[in-house]
Amino acid sequence: MTSLGVALRDPRTCVSEEVWEREVRLIMRDYGMDRDLAERTFGQTVAYLVTSAENPDVPMGPTSQVDKGVHSFVLDTPRYWDFCLEHAGVYLHHVPHLPEERAGQPKVLHGTIQAIRAAGFPLDIELWGAQDVDCHQCHACCHDSPTKK
Repeated sequence: MTSLGVALRDPRTCVSEEVWEREVRLIMRDYGMDRDLAERTFGQTVAYLVTSAENPDVPMGPTSQVDKGVHSFVLDTPRYWDFCLEHAGVYLHHVPHLPEERAGQPKVLHGTIQAIRAAGFPLDIELWGAQDVDCHQCHACCHDSPTKK
């Protein structure tokens, strides 16, 4: 438990060992990361996606570093689909934003970090510390998301 009474959650418990290993290896392959960075990236990806699923009305988005894990996971559609159904009950859409659509991103990033911490996931400061959020396309952040209609 943290001092605020939130139980700590391990992102590894949100996917099977087989999915964890597969996604880490895909991130290593696609982004040239070593195992440690790929595992940290996928862990933060899972924490972000689970938190987003649990807070559909909170605008959230990943940093460009965490987004690499999101992109990799989304492209592995059978495993991503199963993950979405298990944690959100619906498909979590990924809609990239163009530079002119990035208004308010520091606020979105700050809210995302707060939500992940409040959900009890450990936060990797190195992966979330960057302010260059190029893409914040979680379903909870998209004005045209099917879950918002």
